[in-house]
Amino acid sequence: MRCPKCTSIEDKVIDSRISKEGSSIRRRRECLECGHRYSTTEFIVREDLVVIKRDGRREDFDREKLIRSARAACQKRPVDAEQIGMLIEDVIDALEAHYDTDIPSRAIGDAVMQRLRKIDEVAYVRFASVYKEFRDVSEFMQEINALDKKPEAKD
Repeated sequence: MRCPKCTSIEDKVIDSRISKEGSSIRRRRECLECGHRYSTTEFIVREDLVVIKRDGRREDFDREKLIRSARAACQKRPVDAEQIGMLIEDVIDALEAHYDTDIPSRAIGDAVMQRLRKIDEVAYVRFASVYKEFRDVSEFMQEINALDKKPEAKD
């Protein structure tokens, strides 16, 4: 690993922790050149997953794209990076358990929304507004009102 502060490749691992699901490892590292400490995460690269878009197009699954969209929904909310990481891993694990290699984009969006709703309702509404492509304020209000009316979906 390259140190984000001095770019040296000489480091040592201070601590390693396996995620609850066992699908990733978080490592705490220290640069041997400048002493800067930083964290890295290792996860299984899922190269064979393909997303089937609404219009029928196919594209390779992009974990980073999913992380960016979840982070955008959670921006300035009390949701930390670790929660987002766990949410993404949970979504990917659930999708892999249900689908082989071709995953409909709707299934990805629904899985993210289901989990975001449990973490932070504001982040959920933000994600839903983009994912469901609200056309006007009334659709936005319907989604907000639905938060109070229907119970949380069970996994």
